[in-house]
Amino acid sequence: MQFLDQLPHFVFFTGKGGVGKTSLACATAVQLADAGQRVLLVSTDPASNVGQVFGVSIGNQITAIPAVPGLAALEIDPQAAAAVYRERIVGPVRGVLPDSVVRGIEEQLSGACTTEIAAFDEFTALLVASALTADYDQIIFDTAPTGHTIRLLQLPGAWSGFLEAGKGDASCLGPLAGLEKQRHQYQAAVAALADPLRTRLVLVARAQPATLREASRTHEELAAIGLSQQYLVVNGVLPDSEARQDALAMALGAREHAALEAMPANLRALPLDQIALKPFNLVGLDALRQLLNPAPASLDAPVPALPPARVLPSLASLVDELAQDGHGLIMLMGKGGVGKTTLAAAVAVELAQRGLPVHLTTSDPAAHLAETLEGSLAGLTVSRIDPHAETERYRQHVLATKGAQLDAQGRALLEEDLRSPCTEEIAVFQAFSRIIREAGRKFVVMDTAPTGHTLLLLDATGAYHRDITRQMAHSHAHYTTPMMQLQDPAQTKVLIVTLAETTPVLEAANLQADLRRAGIEPWAWVVNNSLAASQPTSPLLRQRAWNEQQEIERVASLHAKRLAVAPLMAAEPVGVARLLELAEARPVQR
Repeated sequence: MQFLDQLPHFVFFTGKGGVGKTSLACATAVQLADAGQRVLLVSTDPASNVGQVFGVSIGNQITAIPAVPGLAALEIDPQAAAAVYRERIVGPVRGVLPDSVVRGIEEQLSGACTTEIAAFDEFTALLVASALTADYDQIIFDTAPTGHTIRLLQLPGAWSGFLEAGKGDASCLGPLAGLEKQRHQYQAAVAALADPLRTRLVLVARAQPATLREASRTHEELAAIGLSQQYLVVNGVLPDSEARQDALAMALGAREHAALEAMPANLRALPLDQIALKPFNLVGLDALRQLLNPAPASLDAPVPALPPARVLPSLASLVDELAQDGHGLIMLMGKGGVGKTTLAAAVAVELAQRGLPVHLTTSDPAAHLAETLEGSLAGLTVSRIDPHAETERYRQHVLATKGAQLDAQGRALLEEDLRSPCTEEIAVFQAFSRIIREAGRKFVVMDTAPTGHTLLLLDATGAYHRDITRQMAHSHAHYTTPMMQLQDPAQTKVLIVTLAETTPVLEAANLQADLRRAGIEPWAWVVNNSLAASQPTSPLLRQRAWNEQQEIERVASLHAKRLAVAPLMAAEPVGVARLLELAEARPVQR
């Protein structure tokens, strides 16, 4: 594997959700530790599942992996990091300043902006020479899906530049109080990221047009901020020997070959490794140690006979029930790579096909709905929450309102404040709120960002709700916050999307628990890209289909109030006609 040659100190695995970043990062860390290296594996994904992969509870502190000598892991937990960060600022003044002042500071530090800063602060601490990292030969970063990661890797430069310029009467003034002291740390982090002798970026993709386009965009954006040493790994490629076994495998193989042939030119210049699709789920040390083995995985025993066929509910059966409401917010949530964008588009076209007005949108910075739709449909409008556009809109609005009455000095300070990276978080939340309100008169189908990014957005929504509730505590005025709308099952239906694999189901169950803690009850689950529902005959695909059986049963019996299963389609579900075919497909589970 070329990406393993002469590894520098820092190695980042990034890419679109679901391409196998965590598996590759974990497998790399295990291989290095097995070779006698001292390795720290760090997850920057707010929805990390590194602990699940190793069967160890990790969390927000460096934890040794007992089964792998020389390997330790850390999951940067944004909430835990925020708690530590708040205490670092508030602790020294507690008992010194009046209680009312301390409470005011704590309120300033209660929002999602603080959460992001705290996680970022912890991340940059790992990039600079310190006692924290001195004991490790390699530090492997398993990152969040692309959009979240690009923002994280851009932040050292953004905050460094912002602090260099000074700061004004910031909306983020509370959170920023602790940043000034970190100026040199951020500058050192920028230098480490830009140094090819210290940092390597591994772009992970599948042999699919969407993930390769995403890798291409990521390559350009991160090269622009100095991360120049990049490698490409195409994961989960169907072996040619399997592609000849049945019609589905042949179609999948042809799709993969076509995607690789059409790979964007900027990726062709990068060192390339391909990793074959395995017949087993990538959980446990044995599986991880086999992942990077270039030899094709063999099926040790014949695939057991599959149980008798039975019909499973289709996506259209859920839409039948959704359509009865006439309007409302439909949110598709889940980890990256489970197919939220495709299923959101399928739900939207199925509703629009019935003559209902539908707005299809996405909060995922990396999603491109237009590429999935490849056309238009009467009654269907499409948009996306573009962080850059929303931030500029918010800046112009604040300058036109708050800034209108300011003198030149005050306006300059306001403009400086609006250059804070925190401004983006506020702007995206406001765009999200506008879309929620629109669902009162039509269907709004929202393709959300991967789990961790979405939870941070919900954190911002919750912080706003708490602030409004506090302000209206002594008022009799009626008010409705976005969080109240999300919590109302008559207004919002959440569909959790997963794959019939161990880790995605576990992550989906964790997401459901997080939503319930926020007072949001998921309406249904959708198991996507099911081989068990597609009836393959290829030995490798049949083994994977067999593995899916128990996961589908687990979802049906333990987690989902309503369930739909979308089979893996022979043709890529792109375009209105194929999206309708996907929605209406009647899956069969053997």
